[in-house]
Amino acid sequence: MENIEKGCIHIYTGNGKGKTTAAFGLALRAIGNNKEVFIGQFIKSMIYSEVKAAEKYLPYIEIQQFGKGCLIDRVPEKEDINDAYKGLEKMQNVLQSDNFDVVIFDEVTIPIYFNLLNSNDLLNVLKHKKDRTEIIITGRYAPPELIEIADLVTEMVEVKHYYNQGVLSRKGIDC
Repeated sequence: MENIEKGCIHIYTGNGKGKTTAAFGLALRAIGNNKEVFIGQFIKSMIYSEVKAAEKYLPYIEIQQFGKGCLIDRVPEKEDINDAYKGLEKMQNVLQSDNFDVVIFDEVTIPIYFNLLNSNDLLNVLKHKKDRTEIIITGRYAPPELIEIADLVTEMVEVKHYYNQGVLSRKGIDC
């Protein structure tokens, strides 16, 4: 296998399940090759199972959350905007540090969609990426300007979901 000489930008978007799961799968693959991974989770505040699992891979992985939870069922508040921009500032510092081989912006497209962040601000942060750093961006509603700069874009499409049959999130499977 070759060492990464030029890191790429990946986007996992769409209304289907599996965007964060794909990003964490890539993180696990990177850790398996002694790469350092940073994951910034936007909007999220719960300790999901993937966060618990990642703790077992310290010091190869670091996770920080920037938010107070889901925005689908509530109106965004000023604090949500502040959290989103604090997260973006942290991610810029991570990219400038050159301490990580893989940097994951988990659910960063959601604060853009809800107008908590401006996509141009994210694009400016991505300009600080070191050539070798692999960037992963997840979340629904990826804007066209992000898709344009990406090297890989995968759209998760929901064909069928058990939630519509009354099956709620299950620990270890969905959260």
